Amino acid sequence: MASALETISGQAYGAQQYKKLGTQTYTAIFSLTLVCIPLSVLWTNMGKILVIIGQDPSISYEAGRFSTYLLPALFAYAVLQPLTRFFQSQSLVIPMVLSSCVTLCLHIPLCWALVFKSGLHNLGGAVALGLSNWLNVIFLALYMKFSSLCAATRSPLSMELFHGIGEFFRFAIPSAVMICLEWWSFELLILLSGLLPNPELETSVLSVTRVSNELGARNPQGARIAACGVMVIAVTNGVVISSVLFATRKVFGYTFSSDKQVVDYVTIIAPLVCLSVIVDSLQGVLSGIARGCGWQHIGAYVNLAAFYVFGIPIASTLAFWLQMKGRGLWIGVLTGATLQTSLLMIITICTNWEDAATKAWQRVSNTSYKGTNVDEERLLLA
Repeated sequence: MASALETISGQAYGAQQYKKLGTQTYTAIFSLTLVCIPLSVLWTNMGKILVIIGQDPSISYEAGRFSTYLLPALFAYAVLQPLTRFFQSQSLVIPMVLSSCVTLCLHIPLCWALVFKSGLHNLGGAVALGLSNWLNVIFLALYMKFSSLCAATRSPLSMELFHGIGEFFRFAIPSAVMICLEWWSFELLILLSGLLPNPELETSVLSVTRVSNELGARNPQGARIAACGVMVIAVTNGVVISSVLFATRKVFGYTFSSDKQVVDYVTIIAPLVCLSVIVDSLQGVLSGIARGCGWQHIGAYVNLAAFYVFGIPIASTLAFWLQMKGRGLWIGVLTGATLQTSLLMIITICTNWEDAATKAWQRVSNTSYKGTNVDEERLLLA
């Protein structure tokens, strides 16, 4: 849901309506915190829900306990994600990198101590995630409050944050639908693997761009260049990562398990994972472009068709009917991801960037000068 800010905050910054960023961030934090309340009820009862839908009781019990201990991390995420979008919309990457690096350096010994020394075992991992996420929130919030780089976009807390709740949810809901339709397809893959013979083995193995800124600034050519640039970077990144993964496929499984059976299964699945990395790298960029342009509803329809009309049915057929098990599940979801990426690519290629820039400007300007460009608007305001 925080991805809504990739549209409204990114375009507001591009249109130089800087104070909106701070207010939109507060609105998002408040809204997402409210959303966390029903999610907390769901997470608390996760163990029982998993058993009801036919999952292995022992796995369900541990998953339920882990979800409960992960609740502090959920609320931290409700604050962290809007803060991340606040910096992302301004292309302030360094604060996020530094905050993440410091958090990671603290998280590793903290996680080790809570998992191995506290007696919490895997639950210690959930506690460590919550503490680390809150540390990340504190670092970013302090930077937002005291850094001179955020002076123009920082705004005081006021009742105005409540005025933007409707606008936030108008973009947040389709954003969540778009993203979750994809995420849930992979979660369904895990749930389906739990219905296969030897579920412990199967579940073990299967367990935004700058476009919005350019559109908000009514710079369609910049948006077009940004879109092409990040797609090239994404494909290159995917090829490099998948190449490393394929080269280490026979030992990569030891990162997650010392069970020889799991490691061997990972070796078999690795080529499919490598293809998934490449497809997912490009898909992530294309989805970011869609959110930056405010096309969340289109992305939702694409994901619905790609994964639930094609991907999941193919995965189920291969896994259960043709007895391909976990490999069949992965092939099915990979098929859906490939179709999704292809459709998003076609939409991006066919985009009229001038028209998209005009709509973005009209969305954030809220003035009677919707037909003017940025320089004309500055002159009129002056």
